[in-house]
Amino acid sequence: MVLAFLCICFSMVIFLPLQKVFAFTETRINDPVVHYIPLTTEDTFEIRYTHSIHKTDVLEHYKCVDGTSIQMLGMEYESLAIGMPSYAEKNQTLTERNGKYFLQFDNEVIKNFTIYIADLDLDLVLGYENYEYDLKKDLKRGKSYLFEVKRLSLYEQWKGVRMK
Repeated sequence: MVLAFLCICFSMVIFLPLQKVFAFTETRINDPVVHYIPLTTEDTFEIRYTHSIHKTDVLEHYKCVDGTSIQMLGMEYESLAIGMPSYAEKNQTLTERNGKYFLQFDNEVIKNFTIYIADLDLDLVLGYENYEYDLKKDLKRGKSYLFEVKRLSLYEQWKGVRMK
């Protein structure tokens, strides 16, 4: 009886998804490996990339809400050239200050998004807790990844790759 109880407790510790993470799961593959960044109490993060055409930085701001949802807070960029929003849509505000454009989202909440890791020597980083994770170092160039906030068990963490 005691052994059965210990086995159940051990299984719960190993297989219960307790650790909240930023998860990157490669798409269009049969057995993807999850690359992850453990979350702490901080709920905001940023994605910074260098635009491939006009070679200026774009900074996207996000917040984790309602457990595992992602709220898009806004983005800032220097050029209204190809690929960048030049006007605000419904529930958005676009302003210009000191040569930069700021696009704010009023209440844009999503469950996940797909991010493409281009095979270009341009920056693509996720900023979290005053640290920048180089996505082109940890993820495969030329591949797409589903990005989401989710909980992983110890077993899933052992099978995955912790990003540094």
